[in-house]
Amino acid sequence: MSLSEVRIQTEDFDLSAEVAQLRADHPKVGGIVTFVGTVRDLNEGASVSEMELEHYPGMTEQSISAIIDQAKQRWPVFSALVIHRVGPLKPKDQIVLVAVTSAHRGEAFAACEFIIDYLKTEAPFWKKEQTPGGARWVDARVSDDDALKKWQVR
Repeated sequence: MSLSEVRIQTEDFDLSAEVAQLRADHPKVGGIVTFVGTVRDLNEGASVSEMELEHYPGMTEQSISAIIDQAKQRWPVFSALVIHRVGPLKPKDQIVLVAVTSAHRGEAFAACEFIIDYLKTEAPFWKKEQTPGGARWVDARVSDDDALKKWQVR
């Protein structure tokens, strides 16, 4: 059985508790790969005092679920979890957790990287940073688009 969960929330998450739950769900798990994204205090040469994340409720969860489904079609994973925070966040705050379980590490690493690459470019989130020069919206990075290209079917 393959499980997936998407949670969009304002509150922080506990990495250890989330991993423990994933391990408890499947006795055949041989590998768990996690990625945790955090708020940086510097972006594009400017100091960042706060980042606010907005999303489109309903559409965001559906979009992320579709990303997870694509990963499950490519690799034999047992479960995938995406927790993404919204609202105002400070430097060092956790933003996102992507966790994938599989029988083997290779599939778990690939699926986790795939999910985060798609999440960075395809999920409907908007980021606004507070800098000394005022508020600014964060545009997608060329490097994120480039990372996504490696997953395209040729």
